[in-house]
Amino acid sequence: MTVIDAYAVIQALCLPDSCRVEQRVPKKLLLENGVPTASDKRLITDAIEEIQWFAALKPNTIGVPDYRDAQREYLEIAVLVVTLRGTVKPASCSRLAELVHRAVPYPVLLLLVEGQTVALSLAHKRWAQNEASKVVLDGSLTSTLLSHATADAAARSEAEHAFVQSLSIAHQPQTSLHALYQGWMDCVQALQAAQWTGNYRTTATPEQAVARRQALADCERLEDEISRLRAQGAKERQMARQVEINLQLKALLAERQRIAQYL
Repeated sequence: MTVIDAYAVIQALCLPDSCRVEQRVPKKLLLENGVPTASDKRLITDAIEEIQWFAALKPNTIGVPDYRDAQREYLEIAVLVVTLRGTVKPASCSRLAELVHRAVPYPVLLLLVEGQTVALSLAHKRWAQNEASKVVLDGSLTSTLLSHATADAAARSEAEHAFVQSLSIAHQPQTSLHALYQGWMDCVQALQAAQWTGNYRTTATPEQAVARRQALADCERLEDEISRLRAQGAKERQMARQVEINLQLKALLAERQRIAQYL
């Protein structure tokens, strides 16, 4: 398949020159922020080759208003590219992405580069409940992997191509930085949905986006349960229990198919 690298994704954002920063960030930013453990600090030191702050999206650099409510304040969106050194385990990549998001006080569009694979992630921020001046992650990361050479490479390449084409800042909501950031999150979730449906399709309304997020969460939960039952069934030797597991699997597969209609 065609390799989608970090530069291609950044180009697809179509960011104006006025918001470009393009400067290296020292790793001590992660070592001193985000409350990393001792093992996190070793991971940061050993696994990260380079951190580049590519762009700062502010009202005066992109013409989109900032956002404030009781839970959060979005004055800026940072676009970061983190290049990893050598081969890093998937769990370690996920942890590094989380540490980057936690270390930066602004919402981040993060590109984590490992060889031919690019992981794109986003995460909302909010005020900490116990410390009004502290910013924490609001929920889990919304992320996707690009540039995988898999058996269904042609289908994935088509969906990824449509995904990258939809990332242009001009295609995202312009009412506020929060809405803009959510627009990119919705694009990632559309790609996640395409892995189930085979078609990349962005949602038309915020209500559809909320329904899709719930459907994705339900599909992932069901997939975990299906995998668990299949593993259990492979070890089961009693015929009656095998029949029971198969009936449970059929019910879960039917439920997953029903929910997939909302993707």
